[in-house]
Amino acid sequence: MKKKKFLSIAKEVINLEIKALQKLKRNLNTSFNKAVVEIAKCQSKVILCGVGKSGLIASKIAATLSSVGTPSFSLSAGDSSHGDLGSISKKDVLILISNSGQTNELKNIIKFANRNKILLIGIVSKKDSILYKASDIKLLIPEVIESEGIVPTSSTTAQLAIGDALSIASMKYKKFDKLDFKKIHPAGSLGVQLKTVEEVMVEGKNIPFVNENLNMKNAFKILTDKKLGILIVQNKYKKTIGIITDGQIRRFNQKKIDLKSLQVREVMTKKPLSIDKNSLAAKALSLMNNKKITSLCVHDKKNYDKTIGVVHIHNLLNLSID
Repeated sequence: MKKKKFLSIAKEVINLEIKALQKLKRNLNTSFNKAVVEIAKCQSKVILCGVGKSGLIASKIAATLSSVGTPSFSLSAGDSSHGDLGSISKKDVLILISNSGQTNELKNIIKFANRNKILLIGIVSKKDSILYKASDIKLLIPEVIESEGIVPTSSTTAQLAIGDALSIASMKYKKFDKLDFKKIHPAGSLGVQLKTVEEVMVEGKNIPFVNENLNMKNAFKILTDKKLGILIVQNKYKKTIGIITDGQIRRFNQKKIDLKSLQVREVMTKKPLSIDKNSLAAKALSLMNNKKITSLCVHDKKNYDKTIGVVHIHNLLNLSID
């Protein structure tokens, strides 16, 4: 077969899957809303199960749900009839996935769910199937054309898409945000991208605080000791009113101005930029780049003039934040 035909085959497969997704999008109804609410409200765990390719899709959806704050796992349809049904409790939500809805391996699970009044969500393509009729919430996947007419491709793409949609919608319903997401993704590049300012800031005794009335001769000593290249200026009420950077000091020196005879307040830049401690470190880096500065004060909530930390651009660059 000519290599050019491989591309036409690929495009045909993708086109069939696009059509399946478009059809799925048109056919979504209020049953989807009900499923989202039940998944989000679940006080126990969400269990997914399917047979064959649908079983693999079930595993992926379970992994996605878990990653966005809904404890989930996939159950082997084959093993369920040999003791694994014991892992399903009455407080769980059970999601069964089957294109035909008639698969023999699912029948015992359906009976178990109905007998024990376990909420059953069916993702299925056949209205006249056992799964469709037995489900408390029915998510109907429209019948689609598979690649070569037989290979599960378009149907599994639709199953995966509705699983992703359920995951994101339930995440939104639960108000699961980036900070929550970070807590269960602490490692790898994703964990780095989701680090907060609080995690990378300098705090406590390491913050180079100086009083506004301090003379610059003594302020220089603090600047040298703290090794951050900045001084955070406070008034007598411990409120931040200014900042002095080593860049400012160099510019004064270039003008041959004797800073040692001046007080801190005569040199400082008023109203320094500050960022909330819960902001993403990536946001802090972007702000520094845009403003062409190397440090930011850090505050908590709306207490803008109460500095609780300092984040330096070197801290962020060492993390390899994009």
